[in-house]
Amino acid sequence: MTSRKLDDLLARNRTWAASIKAEDPEFFTKLSSQQTPRYLWIGCSDSRVPCTQLVDLLPGDMFVHRNVANMVIHTDFNCLSVMQYAIEVLKVEHIIICGHYGCGGILAALRNMHFGLIDNWLRHIHDIINAYDIYLTGFEDENSRLQALCELNVLQQVFNVCQNSLVHQAWAKGQQLTVHGWIYGVEDGLLRDLEVTLSSVQELADARRRLAEKTGLRALDCRGDSP
Repeated sequence: MTSRKLDDLLARNRTWAASIKAEDPEFFTKLSSQQTPRYLWIGCSDSRVPCTQLVDLLPGDMFVHRNVANMVIHTDFNCLSVMQYAIEVLKVEHIIICGHYGCGGILAALRNMHFGLIDNWLRHIHDIINAYDIYLTGFEDENSRLQALCELNVLQQVFNVCQNSLVHQAWAKGQQLTVHGWIYGVEDGLLRDLEVTLSSVQELADARRRLAEKTGLRALDCRGDSP
């Protein structure tokens, strides 16, 4: 019964593959022989945020890692393994951290909701809420606080990426690598640049300082030490 329910997906796959071959008969042959993406995308698992479609790229153009609330945690060896392969083997030039407004994981943390195992993962969002509590309470309604927290989360993950030893080593070797913070609006389909584009340790320190000044974060919280 379950298999029959998925027949439509298999049929869609055959239609899609046929349409690609009709446009470029050698597409899959070329795709199978190489992978040379310039971008690593770290995004949310939300089904409404299909990363390659958002930027109109074909398969093979972007290396992708997704998890709940698009987080980069220094103990997450899944994410770190993706980053290492992207940086050291694929030699990507850009790492894009992309969140989205209205993120369910971030809303759950903001409302202090409990769902079981994922509560442990969302503790990292609670840390951001606690760090920026004064800034967030300045917003009059929950939706505004949620949108601001979604943006803060992207910025924090950009900092986490830039503090990682993999990125530090790449920069030290002179490898061309830039980290970007973006956010997606599900309601309009548009990506927004949060204007945090970092390609050096000094730029990281400057960005953390600017965010601290904007949000009133204590200097101790924005020192940006490497892990």
